[in-house]
Amino acid sequence: MKTARPVHALAGLVASFATQAVAATGAQPERWQLNLTPGVTETAQRAYDMHMWMLWICVVIGIVVFGAMAVAIFRFRKSKGAVADKTFVHSTRLEVLWTVIPTLILVVMAVPATIKTIDAHDTRGHEMTVKIIGQQWLWTYEYVGEGVRFTSRLDRDSERIRQSGRVPTLDEHGAYLLDVDRPLVLPTDTKIRFIITADDVIHAWWVPALGWKSDAIPGIVNEQWTKILEPGIYRGQCAELCGKDHGFMPIVVEAVPREEFQMRLAAMRAELDTAARTAATTPAAAPQG
Repeated sequence: MKTARPVHALAGLVASFATQAVAATGAQPERWQLNLTPGVTETAQRAYDMHMWMLWICVVIGIVVFGAMAVAIFRFRKSKGAVADKTFVHSTRLEVLWTVIPTLILVVMAVPATIKTIDAHDTRGHEMTVKIIGQQWLWTYEYVGEGVRFTSRLDRDSERIRQSGRVPTLDEHGAYLLDVDRPLVLPTDTKIRFIITADDVIHAWWVPALGWKSDAIPGIVNEQWTKILEPGIYRGQCAELCGKDHGFMPIVVEAVPREEFQMRLAAMRAELDTAARTAATTPAAAPQG
């Protein structure tokens, strides 16, 4: 069995190149995917485009550098009678070239990267605000100004299976440890501002399809924004080691069209109002004597 593993890995690697174009179109990572996920937001797609642009710049540089090395190694090798020039010690022209050219390349790469990084944190013009609070080991979400606030934690089926100590099959739970009891519902084609903090220790809110990750730090409020372009369910996790149940703190974002979001928001508001009225009219349990 051990000797077959490299063969299987090589076969998977070859297959990944064949399916790369398909994988690149999805919002979720695919099996054997090698490249970044383009995501479903403007921020994610900008990061993907910048990554691909810089990747090809590095490929061209690599071809030039290693091509020159290959020519020097094979054409001017000792077995062909090449003799080192012992008189060559310095060339100002060459030193200027290999200093100026890399500097220009770095500037060309740094300027657009800086512009896009600044834009990724520019929340001006947002249409709604969502407050995110990290806690051990769940997330609290609040639609600011809408009167809706709720907690989101690992779903009960995943928790039950986790406590049993066994590994489930895909048919039993296809999103084991990546599902929640209440997802964060967001509208598509809407610029959404997030304000992110924590109640206890440092957490990090991360959904790869959205294209960014933000620390949730007690006493500090971080800002991010997103504009989801495609409806769907996008999963993430806490990305900062926050305690013994750090690995059981998933994130699920459900993106829906604007009209459906308004209906879902109204339903959540009605549900919370009903729960509040029920709690207010339920008599408190008598103390045990």
